[in-house]
Amino acid sequence: MKKRKNYKELEKIVKGFSNHRRIEIMEILHKKPGLSLFEIAEYLDVNFRTISEHTRRLVVAGLIFKRADINFVRHELTRRGKAVLVFLGTLE
Repeated sequence: MKKRKNYKELEKIVKGFSNHRRIEIMEILHKKPGLSLFEIAEYLDVNFRTISEHTRRLVVAGLIFKRADINFVRHELTRRGKAVLVFLGTLE
């Protein structure tokens, strides 16, 4: 029998997407990968600091990753983040 992930690790992942804003951010990055914090904040019409905290939590959960560009930090979904979006789609 295949061993399951550590329950604490699963909790960290679930907490990472347990907010409507974070789910919105993930959906935006799925459609438009490589956005900066400013672009995400503008797209959602939400305060930059709020988006910064939400993206930090998504990174900690392993759902998105940051990549340095010349002038900005770009954000993209990880494989785990894409899998979470598929899972969330089954709940609708």
